[in-house]
Amino acid sequence: MFVRCTLHLQHRTICSLKTNFLRLTGRSMSSLAQSRFTGLDQASRDVNMDFHWYALRTNGHHEKRVHERLAGVGIEPFLPLTRQQRQWSDRKVLTELPLFPGYCFARFSLRNRLTIMQISGVAGIVGSVGPEVIPDAELEAIRTACESDRLVQCMDLFVEGMQVEIVSGPLRGLTGQFIHHAGHDYIVLRVQLIQQAVAMHIHRDEVIPHGSSGAILR
Repeated sequence: MFVRCTLHLQHRTICSLKTNFLRLTGRSMSSLAQSRFTGLDQASRDVNMDFHWYALRTNGHHEKRVHERLAGVGIEPFLPLTRQQRQWSDRKVLTELPLFPGYCFARFSLRNRLTIMQISGVAGIVGSVGPEVIPDAELEAIRTACESDRLVQCMDLFVEGMQVEIVSGPLRGLTGQFIHHAGHDYIVLRVQLIQQAVAMHIHRDEVIPHGSSGAILR
């Protein structure tokens, strides 16, 4: 009887404490629980917002190895592949090759940049002045194209005559026409009033298509 009374008093005391706490805070237990899980969801969203797609430059013929090693350390990789027919000595074989030789994509937070750079086969993260984010929509379009049954092939982004903008160095911000001559790339700066122009030698990692945004594979 004594034990039963003691337990009853303890239960009443706990209930009384809960009632007083809720009266002071003006909140129900369900709202407190909801608040706790909402906070966790928000924290999860904040972490996910820190993750973006980047292009990794790889060592020669290491694209598939880098893809495997990224997945092995928990990094989400994406390696677009294209099907090509190769002639062997005795037969033709359909094989899958990287769509962008020398590159592999990965989704990660820059807080994990050191981990990325320590992966064997990774030569760097693409960007003109630092790692540049690739929009999700661009890679989703490439993924859709690669998963289709149509022929997919890589092409040069820089076309003769297109307008380009210098994005690094002391001439950053200048725009002109891109030309390729005798194995070298040039930007043509025009003086329309006197119908004259000058051609200046450039490197492709210094320019992007004029009006473009995002990282350019170089």
